Order: sequence, then structure tokens, then C-alpha cells
Amino acid sequence: MPPSVNAQTLFDAYRKRLCLQWRGGLSGGDRSVTASALRNVGTLVGYLNPVRPHAVQIIGRNEIDYLEALGRNSYRDTVERLFSGTAFAVIVCDGLKMPPDFIEAAERTQTPLFASDLSGAVLIEHLQYYVGGGLGDKVVLHGVFMEVMGAGVLLAGPSGVGKSELALELISRGHRLIADDAPEFQRMSPDIIAGSCPELLRGFMEVRGLGILNIRSIFGENAVKRAKYLRLIVNLQQMSEQELQQLDRLEGSYRTQTILGVEVPEVILPVAPGRNLAVIVEVAVSNHLLMRNGYNAAQDLIERQRRHMSASET
Repeated sequence: MPPSVNAQTLFDAYRKRLCLQWRGGLSGGDRSVTASALRNVGTLVGYLNPVRPHAVQIIGRNEIDYLEALGRNSYRDTVERLFSGTAFAVIVCDGLKMPPDFIEAAERTQTPLFASDLSGAVLIEHLQYYVGGGLGDKVVLHGVFMEVMGAGVLLAGPSGVGKSELALELISRGHRLIADDAPEFQRMSPDIIAGSCPELLRGFMEVRGLGILNIRSIFGENAVKRAKYLRLIVNLQQMSEQELQQLDRLEGSYRTQTILGVEVPEVILPVAPGRNLAVIVEVAVSNHLLMRNGYNAAQDLIERQRRHMSASET
């Protein structure tokens, strides 16, 4: 059965957090959207779009003003399309007064109608993640998933290479654990993957010789984070002297790995005695963020040398 998200589970999950009130279409709680049906909607969550409805339609002050400015027939037709289309829920935000026509249309079409005192921007931010997570493809990868320098980083490599020990040192330096051993990744959009930890394992880590550790109890609440977008894979590898000599000393060992159809940057770090891998990982993440912003240190050095040689020739 393809993954789906329905109105009842959405309401149950976010009733308190998003101050949701169920105002109409109560019988439509099992109304849902599936991943295969996404081709028929605009996006997962968004403001009023009667032509190509979103899976969850958000109605704010601008949308109410737009509807009220329509002629009677156009208003009736737009409301009809809003509630009889592919949207599985409609939410009126900003604490606005609920139009009676909305309640009538919701009951007639069995479309769940919610109200919230929060802004549309806050609703979209939360529900985009929830609906996308419920529909996106998923995969479990071996490694330790962490937040390092504000970025989601997967520490990968063969068993026994030292991933948990490195993660423990990073946690002691103020970074945060998301999942140990079996992080779960979901594709949230065509180019974004989010990683999280199964609820049962959240906050726990295995370290050889110490057994199972409760990271939250040892390091505090801020040492653990629920989820993060995957931005970089750090692949730890034991290498022979010959393999070390073959590494590109100018550009480093960068490549990409395809996960759920998304290309994720990957850097290979040799594991050797005396190397401070925690510091190297921090620098790798910082360098990755610089490269994402368009700066490449190797190319900068090459350009400096070119300018120096040109100046020397003149």
C-alpha cells in the first residue's frame, strides 16, 4: 500500500502545537493524499490555489479579501472548487472569523475544515515537513547522524572504524546527536533529504567497551536533536600508505552519493593514529558550507599562483 497522510492523523499530531480547531467536515477524517496523487496537486501545503489545489489549502487575510472581492457567482464557484478538489484539508489561519459558506461546503463535501490562531507561514512551515515526511520515500543507512556546525552530517564507514567514538567526541565539543547506528532518511522534496531516529532509539548510542549510553542523561537535553536535513556524508576509511599517497592533495577526496534519488556531497577522511578527526570533521563541514556559497580554496590558490606568475613575467 502506498504511503499516505490523512486529515485525522494530521489533526491528532498538530492539534495542540498549531492550535487547530475542527470546524467542519468532521466525517472526512479519513480523507487522505498519497504520493502517487501528488501529481494532481500544486504543492503539499500552500495558500489558496483553486486552479491547482494544494494538498492542504491555507486561507489567510489576503485570501479572504480576494474571495470577498469576487462577484457572487465567482465567489460561489471558487469556494466550490476549494472544497470539492483534491485538497484533503482546508485551514483558516490568523484567528480569522470562519465564513459560513466554508462550513456549509465542508460539510457537504466531507472536506475537513480547521481553524487556527497562528499565521499561515507557521502552519506551512510545520505541515510541509509533516505531510512531506509521511509521503516521502524512506531508507535506513548504517552510520551516526549528527548536527555539526548547524548542518546534518552522516558519519559513515565500515564497522569498527570509530564512528561512535568520533561522534562521542563531537558531542563533547557541543555538537548534537540525531541517530546512532540506523538513522532513517526521508525524501522531503526533489532535492532535500531529512534524517531522524526511530522513537525507540532516540538519544541512545553504543560505544564499544562502554555499552549503551543515554546521551541526553550524560550531556544534557541540548546534546540531542530530533531531525535535520542531510547536507554532507563523512566517510571514514582505513587506508594503506599507498592509498594515502594516491589522494588528491589539492582538491581532497570529494564525490557525491545518490540517496533516494538525491545527490549528497561526500568527503572521504582517512583514519590514522594521531589524526584529530573531530577537528577535521568540523573543518570539513565549514569548508563544505563555503563551497556551497561558491568559494573553493583550491581554485583560489590556483588563481593566486596564476596571477603571481603573470606578474613575474611582466
